[in-house]
Amino acid sequence: MKRSKLEAVAGGCCPRCREGKMFKYPLWNVTKFDQMHRYCPECGLRFEREPGFFIGAMYVSYGLTTGIILATAVVLFYLFNDPSPFVYIGVSIALIVISVPFTFRVSRVLYIHLFSGVDYEENPDKILHADS
Repeated sequence: MKRSKLEAVAGGCCPRCREGKMFKYPLWNVTKFDQMHRYCPECGLRFEREPGFFIGAMYVSYGLTTGIILATAVVLFYLFNDPSPFVYIGVSIALIVISVPFTFRVSRVLYIHLFSGVDYEENPDKILHADS
C-alpha cells in the first residue's frame, strides 16, 4: 500500500519505504518515547544517516517549541485578559514539559524526511540487520 509523504510523516514512518515505524514504542509510553529502531524494520534503511545526524533536529524542535510558546501567549492574552507574566511563564513551561515526547518525535521525523536525502522507493530491497 502506497502512503503519501504526509501520511508517512504523520505516522512516524521510514522515508524510503514509508511503511516501517521509526520508533520502537508508542508515544504514550513516556518512559521510552525516545527509543528508535536503528534500522527500518521493513526495508533496512539506517535511520541515523551519519554520526550526529539528528542533532539538526534540535532546530526543528526549537521552532516547534517557539510555536507552542507563541500560541500559549496569544490564548492567554485574548481568553484570559492578559494575566501576569508569572502565568505566562508557568503555563508555557508546563506545556513545553508536557509536549517533550511529541516535539522530540515530530522534530526527528520531519528532519529525516526533509533533510536526509532519502527518496521514496516503491519496492526497496530489504536488508536485514541483526542489531535492529
